[in-house]
Amino acid sequence: MPLTLIALLCLVLMVVALSIKRIPEGQVYSLHRLGRPARLLTPGTHMVLPLLERVAHKISLTGRTLRLDETLAQGGAAARAVRATLYWQVLDPARAENMIEGADALLQARARSVLLGIDPQAPVGERNAALKRTLNAAVEAHGLLVTRIDTELD
Repeated sequence: MPLTLIALLCLVLMVVALSIKRIPEGQVYSLHRLGRPARLLTPGTHMVLPLLERVAHKISLTGRTLRLDETLAQGGAAARAVRATLYWQVLDPARAENMIEGADALLQARARSVLLGIDPQAPVGERNAALKRTLNAAVEAHGLLVTRIDTELD
């Protein structure tokens, strides 16, 4: 009898330990229940249902950097090298949750299409501001924000 009681107590303690999730500052965890999105866990300590709920995504709210090195050609014009560094972050984890793993690819694809329209003669500050505005309009619906862009054209 005591051995059964000890085993049951260990099982209960293990379930309790698995139920506690500590979310660090600057992150949000996306929780799925039985394969479907359930809720977002903000920084702090939370209780979850083990075996029913699992962490699907760990979304960092701190800034991220994406480096682009592209060779672009416009129509019949000669190709030119463009290097850009994009600084971005997640503003709305609920909207970003479904595409967070593809965020870099999305930003890269959008930036490439926008870079094609850049006037190489425009001042660097204007060029960067226009690129930032256009990218933010494209990714706003996904809960992302481009905070800064640095470009270099050859």
